[in-house]
Amino acid sequence: MGKIYLCFLWHMHQPYYKDLASGEYRLPWTRLHALKDYRGMVKLLEEFPDIRQTFNVVPSLMVQIEDYASGQAQDPFLRCALKPAEELTEEEQHFILQYFFQANPSRMIYRYPRYGELFDAWRTSGRDFKRARRVFTPQAYRDLQVLSQIVWFDEDLLRDDPAARRLAAKGRGFSLEDQAEIGRIQIQYLTTVIPAYRELASSGQIEISTTPFYHPILPLLCDSSIAEVAHPHVPLPTRFRYPQDARLQLERARDYVVETFGRAPDGLWPSEGSVSDEVLGIAAETGFRWLATDNGVLARTLGRPIHAADGYRPYLWSKDGRQIHVVFRDHFLSDLVGFVYSRMGAAEAAADFLHRIRENCAGILAEGRTALVPVILDGENAWEYYEQNGRPFLRELYRMISSDPKMEALTISEALARLESDRLGGIFPGSWINANFDIWIGSEEDNQAWEYLLRARQTYDRVLASPEADSIPEQKRKLALEELLIAEGSDWCWWYGPEHTSENRPEFDKLFRDHLAMVYRALGLAPPEELSRPILKITAAEYHCPPSSYIQPVLDGEVTSFFEWLGAGVVRVDGRSGAMHGGGPLIKELRYGCDGVHFFLRLDFEEAAMASLVGMEVRVNAGIASLTVRLEPDGAVLEEGAPAQTLVAFRKTLEFSLPLAATGIQSGDPLRLQLSLWHEGLPLDAVPQHGWLECPTAEPAEWPL
Repeated sequence: MGKIYLCFLWHMHQPYYKDLASGEYRLPWTRLHALKDYRGMVKLLEEFPDIRQTFNVVPSLMVQIEDYASGQAQDPFLRCALKPAEELTEEEQHFILQYFFQANPSRMIYRYPRYGELFDAWRTSGRDFKRARRVFTPQAYRDLQVLSQIVWFDEDLLRDDPAARRLAAKGRGFSLEDQAEIGRIQIQYLTTVIPAYRELASSGQIEISTTPFYHPILPLLCDSSIAEVAHPHVPLPTRFRYPQDARLQLERARDYVVETFGRAPDGLWPSEGSVSDEVLGIAAETGFRWLATDNGVLARTLGRPIHAADGYRPYLWSKDGRQIHVVFRDHFLSDLVGFVYSRMGAAEAAADFLHRIRENCAGILAEGRTALVPVILDGENAWEYYEQNGRPFLRELYRMISSDPKMEALTISEALARLESDRLGGIFPGSWINANFDIWIGSEEDNQAWEYLLRARQTYDRVLASPEADSIPEQKRKLALEELLIAEGSDWCWWYGPEHTSENRPEFDKLFRDHLAMVYRALGLAPPEELSRPILKITAAEYHCPPSSYIQPVLDGEVTSFFEWLGAGVVRVDGRSGAMHGGGPLIKELRYGCDGVHFFLRLDFEEAAMASLVGMEVRVNAGIASLTVRLEPDGAVLEEGAPAQTLVAFRKTLEFSLPLAATGIQSGDPLRLQLSLWHEGLPLDAVPQHGWLECPTAEPAEWPL
């Protein structure tokens, strides 16, 4: 009888935030995720001895954690958090208000009532510093300083550390001593992160795999022109071809894992699952036995749509006398964990996940074969969207796996040792995102970054080959090379281009340019003037305009006239992703309003999503009224229970009207609205993402300006 080998690979990574020139960390995310995710994800497995997993550690992340654990890291965010509130300068106060609310509101900020109060006060001020100063007293600042740190404490830290537990329970009115305690708790906890990995790796419950040292896109380092294979005619910068850098990034990663964990890694998650034949050859020569990428790459490699029987098996890539095993992540299952299950109950989500796996594997098991199911995703970024940092979901999932005799959670090396691999004579060059490299090259900003990188790389070669090289101290040469390797990381171009957004994009842009500038400075040269100007272009923010007048649209599922929705409230959704790619919105724009008797709503969907909308459900909560609209090829169907006289139409847009009397609101009171999009019992999108929209229902003359 066949079995299901479930192979989780948790990818632990943050960009290299340290400025080598100043020694300061420009952004705090390595420290905060080390408090919230890295140790807890591993230690949780001690409750489930039958669950074995692969943890992929990026060396550039681990060296940052070591820096923090030593107490030597200079972090302006932590420094501001620990400074007595009464001594904060105006600039520091502004800094705290700007950055200390960067957390998921529903799962993190509002988990602590006082933090939620402060967040509401900041929003009520219009995020205007001068207005906020009237509300934010020294005590309010101190509460914000402390809570903005506690909110990133992992569940095991809140449970096991008496001081952390006391401060979380206190909740408000923190003292100077509490601030100092917050700093001590963090440093102490950070010293336990890497030992936790070492301990479980020694016991065999986890396997340590790795990624090239500074997380570069290896195929593009080897030859940037390869991007044109996956995307013909994509605009490309001047060709970058430095396979020796790709090899160095891999060799240094292996050396780091040996030094830190006592043995060389067998496995490799190439940054962003990016592969090419040249990369696989270098990885094999460097000593790796297996690597993982996405099943989208497998589909392009095989030249056809793939099924579970294709993806749920290992392969052996072999070319020019070199070979390496390859496993292909189940893209859909991995994205369910990353983007969907956070909207569901823990037990419900875990049961759905395993049900889908069993259904996918049914045909394989019926033939008496074993299925290898690779689930690979970020090990930190998803959990801030889950209740209690995802721990209830993971506990339910691990409990269900442990109790299933037909399922085994193994490390990837364990699974490979038990299975025969199919032969693979070559691999299509691509990444886990659309089996191409468009996220990192091809847009104007991306290409400009590659041009700057190439010029710095060529300058390094030219200077070291010149007679003047002898006058450059060895330490400076090493610094120049280190800065180049850091600048080769994928994270900078992640934020360039149109695909992703973050409040911290300007900091990423400046840090990338500063790393390149340090290459020139280390070589005794003046950095080019171009590095003083941002690469980022101005981008539009998410847009929300409340209703300004009554409306009387025609409900036909079409944009009959521009004027029929004039005066409606408009929410225009920002289509870019954040730190995790995917889970982007299907809804492009929402318009809403009323005529004093009816409430009207219109949804415009992303054009690329239109073909996939059939069978989806739109669920609307308006006051006390709840209704579900199912989208069908020939229109929309109201499910049972919708209020009488509700009308709906769907063609190019979804439009509906609902009698205000059915919403239960009193005449003239605002109507509160939420909307979500579902498919096969899974929530896919929501507007708004947090809270409610409010629609005035009184006469327009009475509406607030």
